[in-house]
Amino acid sequence: MEAITDKPQTKKRKKPNLWPILFVGPHLLLFLIFFLAPSIFGIYISFTKWNLFTSPEFVGMDNFRTILFDENSSFYDQFYTGMKNTFIFVLISVPFSIIVPLLIATALSVKPRLNRLFQSLFYLPSLFAISAVMIVWNFLLSVTYGPLENYFGISTNMLDNQPYAWISLVLVTIWWTIGGNMVIYLAALNGVPKDLIEAAELDGAGIFNKFFRVTLPSIKYQILFTTVMTTIAQFNVYGQPLMLTGGGPNNSTEVLLMYIQRNAFGSGMSIAGISSAMAVMLGICIMIVSAIQFFLLRDRD
Repeated sequence: MEAITDKPQTKKRKKPNLWPILFVGPHLLLFLIFFLAPSIFGIYISFTKWNLFTSPEFVGMDNFRTILFDENSSFYDQFYTGMKNTFIFVLISVPFSIIVPLLIATALSVKPRLNRLFQSLFYLPSLFAISAVMIVWNFLLSVTYGPLENYFGISTNMLDNQPYAWISLVLVTIWWTIGGNMVIYLAALNGVPKDLIEAAELDGAGIFNKFFRVTLPSIKYQILFTTVMTTIAQFNVYGQPLMLTGGGPNNSTEVLLMYIQRNAFGSGMSIAGISSAMAVMLGICIMIVSAIQFFLLRDRD
C-alpha cells in the first residue's frame, strides 16, 4: 500500500481591494496638489522675503513682526484695517446666513403648495459663479443705468455710503449663499422624530415651544456644522467687496484678502512674504474662531 502523506494546504492570498483607492485616489491627489502643497509652501514663504521671481530669502519672523507690531509700516495698517473689515462682515453676515435659511427650511418642511418650485428658486443662486452674481447686482444697484433707479424710482446710491455698503454686501451674500444651508436644514428637519413632535403636541406645546424645545435640539449638529462652515466661508470673503464696492467707500469694505492679493499680485513689486504672513494670520484667526464655536455649541449633556 502506498503511504498516505498529508500535504499542507496553502492559503490563497487575497488580492488587494483596489476599489477604495480608485474612488479616493483622485480626490486625495487633487487635495495634495491644490491644497496641502500650496498651504505648506505658503507657510514657508511667510518666513521669507520673496518677489515671485528671485529665490526666497529666509527672514524668520520679520514679516509677522512687521504686520503685527510695526506701527510705522503701511503693512501694519493694511493688516489691521483688513482684519477689522473682515470681522465686521463676518459678524453681520454669519447670523443671517444661519437664521434666514433655517426659517425658510422650516416653512418649506411643512410641504406648502409649490414646495419644489420654492426650493429650486431659493437654491438656484448658489449655482451661479460669484462674478456673474456681482455683475447682475452691480447692474441692479447702479445709479447711472440701474433699473431700480431709472424705472422704479428707488434710490440705489447705497454702495457709496455707509452703513448701506455693508448692508448691500450682506444682502447680496445671503441671496447668493442661502441655498446650501437651506438644503442641509431641510434634510435635517425631515429627520426629526415624529413621535417627539406628537408627544409635544399632546402635552399642549405651541408652535414656538415645539420649534425651540424639540426641533432645534434635534438638528443641533447640523446647525453647528453650517455655523462653522459658513464662518470659514465668510472669513474668506473677497469677490463681493472687490466687484460690488471696490473696497469703498473710503476703504471701509476693503477686506484682508484684497490687501493680500494686491501685495502679492498687484501692480509694482510683489511682496509675497508679507502677503503670506497676512494669510497665515487669517488662517490662525479662522481656526481660533472655529474652535470657540465648537466649544460654545458642543453637546453639554
